[in-house]
Amino acid sequence: MTTTITYDQLADLAGTDLGHTGYRTVTQDQVNLFADATDDHQWIHVDPQRAAAGPFGAPIAHGFLTLSLAVPFWTELLEVKGVSTKVNYGLDRVRFPAPVVVGARVRMRATVVEVAEVRGGYQLTVDQTVEIEGGTKPAVVARGLYRFHA
Repeated sequence: MTTTITYDQLADLAGTDLGHTGYRTVTQDQVNLFADATDDHQWIHVDPQRAAAGPFGAPIAHGFLTLSLAVPFWTELLEVKGVSTKVNYGLDRVRFPAPVVVGARVRMRATVVEVAEVRGGYQLTVDQTVEIEGGTKPAVVARGLYRFHA
């Protein structure tokens, strides 16, 4: 469920649990396109036959592909009205505790840890966890930094 607020309400968002997104299925086509975009064609990602006999029993998504899903997930969790610019400012403490096999479904859970005033706007510090459906460990644990300008 999307939390919708106005720019003026950003300062009060610290400590807010934004909940989780819906699930998305990670496909081999996504993995292949990511491999092409990053020039990372390691067989554990792009060779389904070889990967089936590999350590994960199937091809897996690149960790950075899974991390990049934070972008569409983030927009699913929070909508801020009255802003001119939204910027993905950065990430802190990124970890990839578990691989995402092709065909798995993932979603993101997020909590706003801090809201700080920055030149011309606000910066949100957000704890983000990408969960694998049925998994015991998350795929990604990261702290995202997002800026909003009026």
